[in-house]
Amino acid sequence: MGQLLRVQNFNVSSDGFGAGEGQSLERPFGHAEPGEMFSWAGATASWPMRTDPGGSRGLDDYLTRDYARNIGAEIMGRNKFSPLRGPWENEDWRGWWGDEPPFRTPVFVLTHHPRPSFTLSDTTFHFVDADPATVLAQAKEAAQGKDVRLGGGAATIREFLDADLVDTLHVAVSPVKLGSGSRLWESPEELYDRFHCDVVPSPGGKVTHHLFWRK
Repeated sequence: MGQLLRVQNFNVSSDGFGAGEGQSLERPFGHAEPGEMFSWAGATASWPMRTDPGGSRGLDDYLTRDYARNIGAEIMGRNKFSPLRGPWENEDWRGWWGDEPPFRTPVFVLTHHPRPSFTLSDTTFHFVDADPATVLAQAKEAAQGKDVRLGGGAATIREFLDADLVDTLHVAVSPVKLGSGSRLWESPEELYDRFHCDVVPSPGGKVTHHLFWRK
């Protein structure tokens, strides 16, 4: 198969938005409620931030574990990295994740305002102003034979879909409507011409998993 570009555990509302309007430091997902969108993963035994024993097993847990399997690098949009817009006033902002980001791989942040790379724990962030194919080539080289995860947000995933670079997608559709925000799709059927798709309800009933792989 070679190195794949994979979208893993990306959450959207029932009307196709990956995040709401009005992203800020206090509200990384704008007017969307993260608890409603992501509770399916947080309930699993393999949720990385779990502090107490227990949690569900089965499909939700498998997909939560699969998030990191064979991933050697991540690509993300600037809005996943930061609530700030425009040129960097300074370089104090180092992501939402504290001193130990959960990626543990090189991360390539798409931005029109590059800044120097920096490393926190075992994650190095690179800031790249380039087209999707160029960024993917850099990420694949950094991944050293492993796959590359396309982390979002929705506009970034769309950009790579439109460039026909995505190999597999797992999108979890939550039963909440946002009405506006950052849109992944009007309908998942938009991808059916290029991808096979299995649609599987979450055992807990919280989301519906859409699993796409390239035809």
